[in-house]
Amino acid sequence: MSGMASGIPILTLLTVLPVVGAVVALLAGKHARGVAMITALASMAVALLVWSHLPANGSMGLAEVHQWAPSLGIEYHLGVDGLGALMLVLSGIVTLMSIDAAHRVHRQPGLYFALVLLLEACLFGAFTALNFFHWFLFWELSLIPAFFLIKLWGGAKRGPAATQFFVYTMAGSVGLLLAFLALFLATKSMDFTHLSLLASTGELDQAVASQFHQGPVMMWLAVGVLAGFAVKVPLMPFHTWLPAAYAEAPSPVTMMLTGTMSKMGVYGLLRIALPIFGHQIAQIRTPLLVLAVATVVMGAWAAAAQKDLKRVFAYSSVNHLGYCQLAIFALAIPATSAAMQASQAAALNGVILQMFNHGITAAALFWFVAMIQERTGGHRGIDDFGGLRKPAPVFAGLMGFALFSSLGLPGLNGFVGEFLIFRGVFPLAWVAATVSILGLLVTAAVILTVIQKVFTGPVPERLATFPDMHHGERLAMAPVIALMLLIGLVPQLIVDSVNPTVVNLLAHWRF
Repeated sequence: MSGMASGIPILTLLTVLPVVGAVVALLAGKHARGVAMITALASMAVALLVWSHLPANGSMGLAEVHQWAPSLGIEYHLGVDGLGALMLVLSGIVTLMSIDAAHRVHRQPGLYFALVLLLEACLFGAFTALNFFHWFLFWELSLIPAFFLIKLWGGAKRGPAATQFFVYTMAGSVGLLLAFLALFLATKSMDFTHLSLLASTGELDQAVASQFHQGPVMMWLAVGVLAGFAVKVPLMPFHTWLPAAYAEAPSPVTMMLTGTMSKMGVYGLLRIALPIFGHQIAQIRTPLLVLAVATVVMGAWAAAAQKDLKRVFAYSSVNHLGYCQLAIFALAIPATSAAMQASQAAALNGVILQMFNHGITAAALFWFVAMIQERTGGHRGIDDFGGLRKPAPVFAGLMGFALFSSLGLPGLNGFVGEFLIFRGVFPLAWVAATVSILGLLVTAAVILTVIQKVFTGPVPERLATFPDMHHGERLAMAPVIALMLLIGLVPQLIVDSVNPTVVNLLAHWRF
């Protein structure tokens, strides 16, 4: 099916729309936020339209293919399945939340909102591209607006944080680029669909072996690709750029970093690493599982040790994305029975749900931190507060929703993805799953400590007049909280659309 029924190149339009919005915002001066808001709403509507036009069998839909530089294996190839479309919707929602949260940008608002919209365009591009060359363009371009947003509007240590973020991610990308250049030399193709097909029949291994006659080249390529995604997600010990970047970025930018950019790494593992290097990942599954478990458990312990609310939630993000990686590496094993296939499907459904749910919840938590900073002149230490429930009951109640969602309380969105992940991982890698339960327990302790120290106890005198959320803030936050409840109670809204994609992906992967 090319484009939509009428042949409109909707995926190209979706990527171009925020770029046009960015140009208008740049020229709009003090009206830039309004322009950005309208653009983000329009993008969100198009993303939902894409979601509603997915093929029922879970295959790639809305394909657009144009020759670009055929001799170099480069073509303009777009398409989405349930995984890609859900990431488009997530990017649309989080960008909208981020723009709504950024109503205090008084210095160069045109440039600020233009950069936010450019970042959204890069996300849309990366989640729809099916040819390595232009996927990589968007993957790298996304660093530029993110770097400047941290560098120009961030906190006191924004310079080193922005540089570390940029250099780390660039270094990871070198491994990706080298691996795909090697694959191109062996196959004359950079198309994900074609390479996945070759990998599933074993032809890719043969092609690489005949091109490079020495040693286990395919394994080194797999390690290079995994390194690129391990930095982005991140996987410990490649996570050290993240706490500084999240803490120093303005909170609305942190919402984008945690809500959508970290998902590019998980998406890359599912769209690129497993389909093309599944056999190699299966061979090094145990060390990868060890790293994933370390990410889950150490991420939670690191969050427990923090005194800055943004750093607490930054390490908590590392922990939550660790669950995704745990499931991804656990399912990289040949399925020898129907029960194993069911476990793989549960784990993969869990990963995709967890990506979406974590994006919404983490972005909401950083939004609440932005509101706290606005009301207290920049305070965000966990010990700076106490008893906020008295002066601001609505604020405490709504932030409580987001915190309990992050904790994984049944009935809220955070629970569903984690439950499916553990349901899938236990039969496939029970030791890893058992140790990872520690991460759940420590996360619960961290979240309850935040609730206790910020919202309960005596109110300090300077916080007695802490303003509660006004109508505008309540209206903006209501749909986000409603979404947390809705997905928690009716997860099949997403699972029913994603499951055909999960079945389709697992059928074609070779471990």
